[in-house]
Amino acid sequence: MMEKIEHIGIAVKSLAAAIPVYEQLLNTPCYKTELVAVENVNTAFFKTGTNKIELLESTVADGVIAKFIEKKGEGIHHIAFAVEDIYAEMKRLAAAGFVLLNETPKEGADNKLVCFLHPKNTHGVLVELCMEKPVVE
Repeated sequence: MMEKIEHIGIAVKSLAAAIPVYEQLLNTPCYKTELVAVENVNTAFFKTGTNKIELLESTVADGVIAKFIEKKGEGIHHIAFAVEDIYAEMKRLAAAGFVLLNETPKEGADNKLVCFLHPKNTHGVLVELCMEKPVVE
């Protein structure tokens, strides 16, 4: 079940240029930056109330974020929804005909397991499913 919008991802050319703009816009500091090496992106997070914004900067010239910016320009890249059980949601959505961009959840930023849905099934919007990684004791 989709619990809430977890964050909105925004593709930017440069975190160094974008972070101060969003700090001023949202009137809050960036609370976390993180490299997601498997995705070739650097991320920066902001929180205002219950809302989160994730800025995404490509670390390689031919990365998915770089290609997105080349094609569409900087801007909203995806909407992420928090889910209680990413495995069950992936199974439910695949059975309903949605195309999953990965067959199993992968490690994402901010201590999450993630899966993306192909935008052709969601009227042009890249949707990300996010679940907190289980605590391993």
